[in-house]
Amino acid sequence: MAAQHDLTLKMIPLLDRHLVIPLLDFLEMKEVYTAQDLYQAKYEVLSKTNMVDSIVETYKKLHPNQDTPKEFITKREQVLAQLEELQSEAQKVMAILEKPEVIDQLREDKEENLEYLRQNYNLTEDKIKILYDLGRFQFNCGDYGGAADMLYHYRVLIADNDMSLSASWGKLAAEVLTGHWDIALEEIQKLRESIDQKHFTSPLEQLQQRTWLIHWSLFVFFNHPKGRDGIVDMFLSQAYSNTIQTSCPWILRYLATAIVTNKRRKNQMKELVKIIEQESYEYKDPVTEFIEALYVDFDFDGAQRKLKECEDVLSNDFFLVATQEDFMENARQFISETYCRIHQKINIKDMSKILNLDQEQGEKWIVNLIRDTRVDAKIDFEKNTVNMNTPVTSVYQQVIERTKGLSFRSQILATAVKRREALAAQAAATESSY
Repeated sequence: MAAQHDLTLKMIPLLDRHLVIPLLDFLEMKEVYTAQDLYQAKYEVLSKTNMVDSIVETYKKLHPNQDTPKEFITKREQVLAQLEELQSEAQKVMAILEKPEVIDQLREDKEENLEYLRQNYNLTEDKIKILYDLGRFQFNCGDYGGAADMLYHYRVLIADNDMSLSASWGKLAAEVLTGHWDIALEEIQKLRESIDQKHFTSPLEQLQQRTWLIHWSLFVFFNHPKGRDGIVDMFLSQAYSNTIQTSCPWILRYLATAIVTNKRRKNQMKELVKIIEQESYEYKDPVTEFIEALYVDFDFDGAQRKLKECEDVLSNDFFLVATQEDFMENARQFISETYCRIHQKINIKDMSKILNLDQEQGEKWIVNLIRDTRVDAKIDFEKNTVNMNTPVTSVYQQVIERTKGLSFRSQILATAVKRREALAAQAAATESSY
């Protein structure tokens, strides 16, 4: 079942290869696939990088009885030589940029800064690009801290939007891989603004950029303390909600988990349910099916079955493994609240079964739920039931509410009639003019 619901294969094409490595390590630890298959996948990813030591280590796991090929030694020497050359050239540029008088002269206007550097130090945009080249090379070698530093300096100076965007992608990946979550969260916001403001050659290109950002942001949103708020705000915004529904509906698993585990976002459950219902023909997994069973079908037995499956799915998902306990706790509360809303008398034994708890645990759970949520209910321990005190709406109030509804519908009908009359009059006037 773990492999059946694993999303890694869907994500790999939308992630930088360096971001794929932690996912493969996690799958190896969880034994979701055979070790040999994962070693092979990791070797293929690493072979396109300059992380020679990691390549050799993985090769030895794949071929434990073979000697290390000499080509790896040659590659290491070439990488070190190229790194030394790039560092030497970049140091010449950094020596100028770190001068106190230069720092004092630099302003927010990038064009003005480039002109100043060109006139006073013969430092052109082409020469500054060595910082980008070094940062990219360092990243490919696995020196993510050094890469983030170089790409930052390059982006501060460069005016070219395409190169600036490329540097931002590299810096985000570097900050993720060094675990600098605060900085990475800032980088997500900068990238989001850049993607929204940039004039792409086609809407498809913008969609692709947003799809990448959605997947890369998962690393941050499920590690940063404020991430579960950030993912809901971003993924439920119109542009990103459309992107998810168009190109990556499997991301609904992560959005659903963020909302279920974040009690402050319960009011956005309706919006989530609507999207899950719309996309159910395209994508389903135990997490989305749990939401659908509970809030669309009111199928409590189905919700209970799916909740058991959710536990397995979350424990084998790289991004969600740390949310498992919160998810199960909050999901049970959602089941309880929904069940209480549609029943006046609740059998504690039946309720405990739905929550997948024994009777003693179920009783404690229900007592805590009533206390914490201040539900107007009483427990009858003799009959082993909970009696819900559903507020009765007066006849007077019911008439007012129904009148409001009729009034609103009448306004809509009146507007529609007026619009049709106007169109008919316009059509008649057009005919008479001929």
